[in-house]
Parts: sequence; structure tokens; C-alpha cells
Amino acid sequence: MTGSLVIVGVGPGDAAYTTPAASLALAEATDLIGYGLYLDRVPQREGQTRHASGNRVEIDRARHALELAALGHRVAVVSGGDAGVFAMAAAIFEAVDAGDPAWRALDIRVEPGVTAMLAVAAAVGAPLGGDFCAISLSDNLKSWATVERRLRAAAEADFVISLYNAKSLARPHQLGHAFDILRDVKAGETVVLFVRAAGTADARVTVTTLAEADPSIVDMRTLVMIGASTTRLIERDGGARPWVYTPRSERAPE
Repeated sequence: MTGSLVIVGVGPGDAAYTTPAASLALAEATDLIGYGLYLDRVPQREGQTRHASGNRVEIDRARHALELAALGHRVAVVSGGDAGVFAMAAAIFEAVDAGDPAWRALDIRVEPGVTAMLAVAAAVGAPLGGDFCAISLSDNLKSWATVERRLRAAAEADFVISLYNAKSLARPHQLGHAFDILRDVKAGETVVLFVRAAGTADARVTVTTLAEADPSIVDMRTLVMIGASTTRLIERDGGARPWVYTPRSERAPE
């Protein structure tokens, strides 16, 4: 087959967060496929065809990309953040696994990007300095019972927890339920971060505690990060926002 398919993560926001390798892959494509809001972040180039689709048709989008690549097109599938984190890379390989055996001969590669939790961590200090995990609160593709079990296990293991898809119009109450589960296990003074629009000029950071965390201030563009028991604040002069970090060692410094 003469076509190719690259799954590209364009980062969390501003163009500066898109890697040079990702930019090159986008420039070389004949066809761009993705959720419309992500495609809007890619510069228009003469000779490229754009195929925009909605936010909940990942497998259909993946099959379309594979079909075009099989016809000889150079296809780039566009994801926000990193394409391998709760995004289109897994959907592409799921479609390959269940689809036309000929697709397995395609030239398929993944171009990594900066995922939201890395942009959030950079904005506040180093909260991912110790062990951490990421959990999506969306129950579109898994049960809420699975989400609850993973939240409790992560809390009991004392990971720093990054919550993706923390809230949407269709799921307004799940973040509150998640906090209830975490409060059963973790101390009320545990550090909690709300970072909206990470990686953009409009980024907004809220540093609070698990006891005081208010899910009403969270929207679809907010990533929520819950610290480990060792996650610490470094207070700063002049009213500056504290730095947040998690020590690499198990024992926090005295």
C-alpha cells in the first residue's frame, strides 16, 4: 500500500506546544481527519482536504482514516494533547484490530504530543514528581462502577491522580461523586488543583484542598489533579501563587 496514516497530538493549547515533528507530519498530509475543534487549530494549507466530524464518532473517524490511507492518501488524524492519552491512537488501532486485514499492512505511526496533565504540572511546579496516574471520568466507553473502583484504588495507593474529562453538560454530577469517593480515603488537606485551558494564554489555576474543592467551578476545559499525601505547597512572597510539588522520595523533607 502506498498510503500512510499518522496520528498526531497537537498539544493542549497554543501552537508553541505542538512539537516540530507533529507540525511536519501535519504539513506532509494530503488529508486531515479529526474533531472539528482540533482541526481548527491546524493551519490551512493549499492542497489538503479536511474531514471534520463530531466528538463521539471516534471509531467511524478511525475507519474513514484507514480507508483513505488504503486508497493511497497520506492521512493525518488530529488529536488534542497526546494522541495516545484517551484519544485517537487507541481508536485507530481498535479499528485495525477489528477491521480489514489489509489495513495491517499500512504505514501507521503515532506522533506524540504534550498531554494536558503535563501542561498543568508545568504551570504549577512539579506535582507529578512522584508516582501518578490518569483516570478519565467519562463513562461513555466504560461503566461508572469501573470509574469508582479505579478512583478508590488510586486513592488507596496514594498516587497523584489526574482527572481527565472531569465534567461535561451530560455529566454534571460525576466530579462531585468522585470527590466523595476520594474523601473517604484521602485526608481533607490533600492538595487539589483545578487548571482550566492549560497551555493557553487564558490558563487559570486554582489551588485548593480536597475538603474545600468545589466541582461547580470546573468545566469541560478543566483538568483536575489530586495530590498524594506527600504533595506540598511552597508559599511565596507578595501574594504569588504557591508552587506545588510532589517529592521524588517516599519520605517528604522535614
